[in-house]
Amino acid sequence: MAHTYTDLEREARLLSADERAQLVEALLDSLHESKLGEVEAAWAVEIESRVAAYERGDAQFVPAEEVFAKARLITGS
Repeated sequence: MAHTYTDLEREARLLSADERAQLVEALLDSLHESKLGEVEAAWAVEIESRVAAYERGDAQFVPAEEVFAKARLITGS
C-alpha cells in the first residue's frame, strides 16, 4: 500500500482516465465535506451565541417587515 504522496501519485497515474476522474471527484468531495464541517461548527457556535444573547435580553430585534422594506429600498424592487 502506498504511503507517500509520490507513491500515491505514481499509482494514480496508472489508473485509466475514467478511474482518475473518479478519484479526483472523490478527493474534491472529501475537501468539500471537511469545509462543510468547519462551516457547520462555526454556525453552531454563532447560534449558541445568539440564543444566549436572546435569553439574557441583550439582543435587539427588527421585525421582518422592516428588514424586507429596507431591502426593497436598497435594491429598488
